[in-house]
Amino acid sequence: MTIARPAEPPLPQRRRRWGLIAAVAVVLAVIGYFAFSSIGDALVYYLTPTELMARGDAAYGQSVRLGGLVKAGSIEQGASADLTFVLTDQTTDVTVHSDTLPPSSFRENSGAVVEGTLQSNGTFQASQVLVKHDENYVAPSGSAVPSHVTP
Repeated sequence: MTIARPAEPPLPQRRRRWGLIAAVAVVLAVIGYFAFSSIGDALVYYLTPTELMARGDAAYGQSVRLGGLVKAGSIEQGASADLTFVLTDQTTDVTVHSDTLPPSSFRENSGAVVEGTLQSNGTFQASQVLVKHDENYVAPSGSAVPSHVTP
């Protein structure tokens, strides 16, 4: 003969609610971790000329990205792809030399990011020259055609 056991009473409403909240918090934490851990790998940082020079002797020979404004009157384009210019953050100037052609939008008083190493003579030898774009988009007005579209 089997004796029937009484069924266990259901959990109180309050305990079920806290369990659900805890489960949702764990799921959100895991999603947040995966989302933000991959963002860090995608971000690309650069130093300003002042930050680079503040590193002292540790800055020499280390591959870094350097960002700033191209100083007015400093661009010297030599034969073929020989390019020299000054990158500034309005506090410190760094002379940059590159053997690669810059993008067509490279000009004075515009933002630029260069990748390379600081040489012992104080010149930054760039292996790549990038142009920083303004993040403010202005749509063409009226019937104007964007510059990259040919009629």
